[in-house]
Amino acid sequence: MNTVSKPVIPSPAPRSSRPEILAEEIIERLTYRIGKDAKVAKPHDWLTATILVVRDRIIDKWMASTREVYATGAKRVYYLSLEFLIGRLMRDAVSNLGLMEEVRDALTSLGVDINVIAGLEPDAALGNGGLGRLAACFMESMATVDVPAYGYGIRYVHGLFRQQLADGWQVELPENWLAHGNPWEFERRESAYEIGFGGAVEFITTHDDQPRYVWKPAERVIAAAFDTPVVGWRGKRVNTLRLWSAQPIDPILLDAFNAGDHIGALRESNKAESLTRVLYPADATPAGQELRLRQEFFFSSASLQDILRRHLQQYDDFTSLPDKVAIQLNDTHPAVSVAELVRLLCDVHGMDFGQAWDITRRTFSYTNHTLLPEALESWPVPLFERLLPRHMQIVYAINAKILLDARKSKNFSDSEIRSISLIEESGDRRVRMGNLAFIGSHSINGVSALHTDLMKVTVFADLHKLYPDRINNKTNGITPRRWLQQCNPGLTDLIREAIGEEFLDDAEKLRPLEAHASDPSFQQKFAAVKRANKVALSNLVASRMGVKLDPSAMFDIQIKRIHEYKRQLLNIIEAVALYDQIRSHPELDWVPRVKLFAGKAAPSYYNAKLIIKLINDVARTINNDPSVRGLLKVVFVPNYNVSLAEVMVPAADLSEQISTAGMEASGTGNMKFGLNGALTIGTLDGANVEMRDNVGEDNIVIFGLRADEVSKVRSDGHNPRAIIEGSRELSQALSAIGSGVFSPDDRNRYTALIDGIYSHDWFMVAADFDAYAQAQRDVDQIWTNQSAWYTKTINNTARMGWFSSDRTIRQYADEIWRAG
Repeated sequence: MNTVSKPVIPSPAPRSSRPEILAEEIIERLTYRIGKDAKVAKPHDWLTATILVVRDRIIDKWMASTREVYATGAKRVYYLSLEFLIGRLMRDAVSNLGLMEEVRDALTSLGVDINVIAGLEPDAALGNGGLGRLAACFMESMATVDVPAYGYGIRYVHGLFRQQLADGWQVELPENWLAHGNPWEFERRESAYEIGFGGAVEFITTHDDQPRYVWKPAERVIAAAFDTPVVGWRGKRVNTLRLWSAQPIDPILLDAFNAGDHIGALRESNKAESLTRVLYPADATPAGQELRLRQEFFFSSASLQDILRRHLQQYDDFTSLPDKVAIQLNDTHPAVSVAELVRLLCDVHGMDFGQAWDITRRTFSYTNHTLLPEALESWPVPLFERLLPRHMQIVYAINAKILLDARKSKNFSDSEIRSISLIEESGDRRVRMGNLAFIGSHSINGVSALHTDLMKVTVFADLHKLYPDRINNKTNGITPRRWLQQCNPGLTDLIREAIGEEFLDDAEKLRPLEAHASDPSFQQKFAAVKRANKVALSNLVASRMGVKLDPSAMFDIQIKRIHEYKRQLLNIIEAVALYDQIRSHPELDWVPRVKLFAGKAAPSYYNAKLIIKLINDVARTINNDPSVRGLLKVVFVPNYNVSLAEVMVPAADLSEQISTAGMEASGTGNMKFGLNGALTIGTLDGANVEMRDNVGEDNIVIFGLRADEVSKVRSDGHNPRAIIEGSRELSQALSAIGSGVFSPDDRNRYTALIDGIYSHDWFMVAADFDAYAQAQRDVDQIWTNQSAWYTKTINNTARMGWFSSDRTIRQYADEIWRAG
C-alpha cells in the first residue's frame, strides 16, 4: 500500500527590521498592492502600505503561534464579547513588535511623517465604552502573557454611532469605519456557518430508538468569519480576534427582481445584513428588542459552532471539551450560548442531556459587569420562544433541573425559588439571561472587590446561597502598552530615564519611581511632560471646537459613557455653583480650572442626552461671561472614542470617578488616568476602593456616601428636598438650572431633570453634593502647592502597576481557565 507523506512546509526566513529594508518593502506594497506611484501617493496610501508591511511580520508570528497550540495540545481560551473597542491598531502593533523607531525612520526616509498617517487610521467602531475596551485590553494581554486565545464578536459595519453636536444636543450619525476596507483583517471563507431563527421543533426517534429533537428554523443566514491578528508585547504570541459578518443565503431573489420588484428582491439580503450593521440598536420598540436578541444569538451560535469544529479537528469527541476549551462570557450578551451549546451537543452531536449539561457547565465561565437589575438582560418569553423555540425548551429543562435540586438539597423557600428561576414570573414572563449565565457556568466573577462582595448580597444573593463556591473576584486592569507607552511616550521616556526599562515588561516594576516622587528635579520634568500633553489636548480642542484653553489651568476631566449613575450631572451642577462663587467673590484667589467632558449617550436614553445638552448650555454661558476672567471653562468634546481618550488621558490633572457608590462595577478609566499621573477625585465605588489601597489615602481624594450608606439612605426614606434647602450653593445652582438661566430659549428644558433630584434623588446627587464641593476645594488647596501635587501624582503613576490587565489575565488563566 502506497502512502503519501505530507509535504514539509518550510518556515519563512526571518524578516529584516532595518529601516532601509522596511522602506523598500513599503514602496513595494505601495506599487504592487495599492497600485500607486510614490510620487502621487496620498497619506492614506502610505498608511495602508505601512500596515501591510507590519502585518506581514505579524503573520509570521501568528502562524507560528497557531502551529504551537496544535502541536502541544494546549488549552484554548475563547472570549465572547458583543464589544471589542480596539481603536487604531497600527501604532499598537508596531510598538508591540518593537519596531517603532525603525518604521519611523523608514517612513522619514520616504518623506512621510508616521504621526500624520497614523492619525488617518479609523477607530474600529466595535464598542461603546468600558466593556469593549476591557475586552480589547484582555485580548492584548492574553497574547502578552502567552495564553492561546480567540476573541469572538460581531463585525459591525457602522458600530455604535458617530456623535455630533447640534446646538448642544447629541446627534447620532453612522460610523463608516469600513468604508475603505480594513487592511488588518482576513476573510475566512472556510469558516462560515448557518444560523437559524424561528420555525418549529420536531421530535423523532433514531434508528436505535433514542429520542431526538430536531429544530427546523424558518429563517437562515450565513455567519462569515473575518480574522484580525492581535499581537502581544514584544511579539511573543499572536492571537486571533474573529468577528462575524451576516450574509444572506440568497443575496437576491431573481424572480422578484425580474418581475419588477427591485426593492423586495433584496429583502433577504437587507434582513441578514441588518444583524451586523449597528451595535446596540435602540430597544425601545419590539422590533429593536428582536434585533438585539437576533444579534446575540447570531454571534453566539457561530462562535460555538466554530469552537466545536476546531475541537473535533484535534480530538475524537467532546468529553475532553472542558479540559481543552475555556469559554468566557463577557457580560450577559452571549448568555444564550449556554442553551446553544446544550443544543449542539444533544441535537447535532447525539449526546444525552445530562452529559451535555455537565460539559457545558464545566466549559463556561461568566463575568458580571453590573449590579443594576435592569441591565441584567431578560427577554419576553413569547419573543424568545418564537425566535429560538428549541432553546426555550432547553431553558425550561435546565430550569426544572435547577429548581428541583434547590428545593430538595437546600430546601429553598418559594421566594428563593422565584429568585433563582430562569423565568421571571412577576408581570409578563421573561427569560433571565443573567441567571442563565450564572447557572450555566462553573465560575462567576466580579470585576472589583466591592462589586464582587455586592454581587453576593444583591443581584445573585440566592444563587450564591445555592452555589457558594462559584463567585470570585478578578479586578479589572488595563494594558500599559497602549495606556502608557503609546499614548504617553514622553512620560514613558522619563520613567525609563529614572528607573530603567524593567517596567516595560512588568508594570509592577514602576514602584521604584516612588523614590523620585519628592525630587524637585524629577517633578519639574514630570510637570513638563504633563504640560506638553495639555498643550496637545488644547490644540485638539481649538481645532475641533474653536475653544481656547490655558494649559496652565487645572485640567479636570470626566470621560465615560453618559449615564445618571456615573453622575456627570453632579459634576456640572458643581461647576454652576463654582461659577456663582467666582462671580460673587472676585477677591478670592481661585484656581484656574478647565472642566472637560466626553462620552456618548444611548440614543433612547433621554435624560443622558439632556445632561449632554445641559453641559453645553452651561459651557456656552460660562465661557462667554467676562466676569469669570478665564478662571473657569467648560468643554464637551464630541465623538468620544479610543483615539480621543489617548489624547485626553495623558493631559488630565484631575480624574473624575464620581459614580453613586455601589453602582459602578469597576471602572477602568480611573486606572488609565492614575497611571498617567492624574489625581483622582472619587467615591468609594468599584475599583476606586482598591486604587485607594494601592496608591495610599494621601494620594487620592475620596468623598461621599459609601455603598452601604447609599443602601441605608434609600431604605430609610431619602429626603433630598431637606438636604437641598439646607445647602445654599446646591439650592442656588439647582434653581438657576431649573428656572432656565442656562436655557433662555426654553425655560422649562431642565425642570423635570431638577425635579427628579428634589423628589427622589435616586443617584444621590443632592446627598453627595456638599461633600463633593468640599472635596473640590480640597483639590484646589493641593494644587496651590505644586510640589505636594506632583508628589501625589507621581506616586499614583508609581503605584498603578497592579492594575495591569496582564495581572488580571494571569489570575483568570490560573484560577478560572486553567490555561496558559
